[in-house]
Amino acid sequence: MPNIGGPELLIILAIVILLFGATKLPGLAKSMGESIRVFRKELKPGESKTEKTPEAEQGEKPSDK
Repeated sequence: MPNIGGPELLIILAIVILLFGATKLPGLAKSMGESIRVFRKELKPGESKTEKTPEAEQGEKPSDK
């Protein structure tokens, strides 16, 4: 696979601007950044969605009674 240089990147950037428009690019970049942030957060070991916090346990009613 050939290396991508400066002229190729400029052509790709021009095509992206034509497709999405200059006004939508900042929003697109923001949403991609947020997605990457959430993805990295989910990859951290030791943090699980199934673990309950003490605040959540206090609000629950026991079903055994």
